[in-house]
Formats: sequence, structure tokens, C-alpha cells
Amino acid sequence: MNRTPPLVPGATLGVLGGGQLGRMMALAARRMGFRICVLDRDARCPTGQFADDVVVGTLDDLASARTVAERSAVVTLDTEHVPAELLEQVAAICPVRPAPSVLATIQDRAVQKRFLDAQGRPQARWAPVGSPAELEAALAAIPRPAILKARRAGYDGKGQIRLEPGGDALAAWRSIGEPPAVLEALVPFVREVSVILARAMDGELRVYPLAENVHRRHILHTTRAPAPMPDERRDRALALARTIAVALDHVGVMAVELFELADGALLVNEIAPRTHNSGHYTYGACATTQFEQHVRAVCGLPLGDARAFTGAVMVNLIGDLWANGEPPWQHVLARPEARLHLYGKLLPAPGRKMGHVVLLDDDTDRALATAEDLVARLQT
Repeated sequence: MNRTPPLVPGATLGVLGGGQLGRMMALAARRMGFRICVLDRDARCPTGQFADDVVVGTLDDLASARTVAERSAVVTLDTEHVPAELLEQVAAICPVRPAPSVLATIQDRAVQKRFLDAQGRPQARWAPVGSPAELEAALAAIPRPAILKARRAGYDGKGQIRLEPGGDALAAWRSIGEPPAVLEALVPFVREVSVILARAMDGELRVYPLAENVHRRHILHTTRAPAPMPDERRDRALALARTIAVALDHVGVMAVELFELADGALLVNEIAPRTHNSGHYTYGACATTQFEQHVRAVCGLPLGDARAFTGAVMVNLIGDLWANGEPPWQHVLARPEARLHLYGKLLPAPGRKMGHVVLLDDDTDRALATAEDLVARLQT
């Protein structure tokens, strides 16, 4: 049983990484009366716009991270790409949640996959690739088409490449920089779903409604919740995510992405030990947002109610929408069921997440159609 006194309003929450996840976390924390100290290379970062204190530095800068820790009662993060070795040293100054051990397991794909194998959790066949010889051995074990992924720092399709039958696999590996990598069997999945959950310091768990995700160009496009799925299969998905969070001794919000196969089988795709893009629907649809839930967990407070009051669809707003200038927001603001979230990023760019819209509607098929209509209108 955890006996660490909970942090209460007035305490400072340190956040490593100043992106949109940190921004929405800061909004929740500030509303609850907590203070925010953020580390980012840009003082005008999305989180910095709502922080009490900004330390300018990179996420691998130990001196800057130590400064944040010295000014904070607890340190958390908005990205899993903060080096675990740095977090170990930060933890000597103040608590880090989730723990450095969680990040050490998650941020290296090979380590994450070995963890899942050791836990007996289902995932795609895989093999490590660290040399031309290992690449050849991996291809002998895993037939193409397959996906070659860098072990570290890949997201939104970056640092990975598809290997086709007959193609030059060595040249493909070199095209992404010859990083230490993993080769994954291509999974013929029907769809991707994700489980968003929160785990408190005392082991309390709260799980949000299962979400269904659609990607475009490797970037999440829409999420709908609840995902239409038979009860037995949904319960398996939620239980699988719970067991992973417990095995990691995770504290905070976590997302577990799953592939659903045609026969109903579920395979773990990735684990994200943080708030997640596919959990944005909780901001409006649920009693407690994933961001408040994360603040509660890392501060040692009881978790909030994860119930959904309505169905919801989230659609990402990508920088491509700014090609002709500021999008015509009146199309979103005219809809009573729409919630617009812009991230305060100063420079739109193709493929960059600039914001999202949540549509609150129990008819999620209708909400998906509305989302596509809004995206089309915003492009004009």
C-alpha cells in the first residue's frame, strides 16, 4: 500500500516535453490549482504558454532536467523519448512518474517486445536487426512483406520502412539510417483499437471506453469511442491492457494499441506510457479527462470517474490544412456538438499535428461522417 502523502494544489508539477500533451495536462493541472514547470527547447512551446516556469533545454540535457526537478514536487512527461538514464538521475532529486524503469522498457522497441514475450502477451512475430547478418537472419525467419522499424524514437511512421518481396532490404535499412531496428511481420489486421487507462500509486485502475483508430499516412486521423465490438472481445482488450500496466508497475495514464484480426484475435502493437492522441475524446465525452487523470495519478490522488456520458469522434487537424492560410474555423464553431482544440503551435507544417476536433454524438457513424465533412470544409 502506498503511504506517500498526496500532492495537493499549490505543488509544482514538472513536465519534460512541451508539446500538445503537456499543454492539455497543464490546463488540467492549472484548473486544479497546481503549478507547472516545463522543459522544452522553445520557451513558446504549447505547454510553455500555460506554464508558471519554463526551462529552455533539450530532453537529453541533464542539467536542464535537474533544474526542473529541483523546482518541482514530482516530474512527469509528455513523451516517452526522454532517456531513461536521464530520468534515473532526475529521480534522485524528486519522484518521477511513470518510473524510469517503465521508460527503459518502453522506449526501445526490442526491449518492449521482449517484455511482452516474457509476459506471454500476443504480438506480431519479430526479430532484432543490428547488422547486415542479423537482417538476413530476420528475413529468413519473417517472410516479406514486413516492416522494419528503428528501435528508438520512431513515431507517426518515422524511422520505419516496408520491405516488399524482391526488394533490396539492405538498401531500405540504410535509407532510414541503419539504426538498431526490429523486423516485424506484416499483420493483416481488420482495424486498430486502443485502450486508455490510468493506474494510481496504490494500484487503483480506471479504464476508459475502448477506442477505434483510423490512420492516414501513418498519422492518426480519427478515433471513435466506444469502438463497436462484441462484449467478450472488448473485455479481452481491456483485460490485456490492465495486465500490462500492472506488470510494468506503471503510474499515470497509459495507452495500449492493439491490432484486431479477422478471427477476433488481438495483438499488442505498441505501448505508450503517457496520455495519448487516441484519448483526446475524453476531453468532453468523459467525467474525467485523461489529462486530469494523469495529474491525479502522478500526484498520488484518487483517480477520477472514467465514465463516458456520450459517444465521441476525434479528428486530428494536420498542418496541411493551413496550406492556404488560417482554416475557416466557423465551420467547426457553428456545430453545437463540436469541441475545437488548437495547440498553439506557431508554424504549421505538412504532417504536423496542429489541433483536433471532438464531436460529441452517441451516433458515432454520423459523427465520423461529420468529421470528414469538417476536414473537407477546412481545406477550402
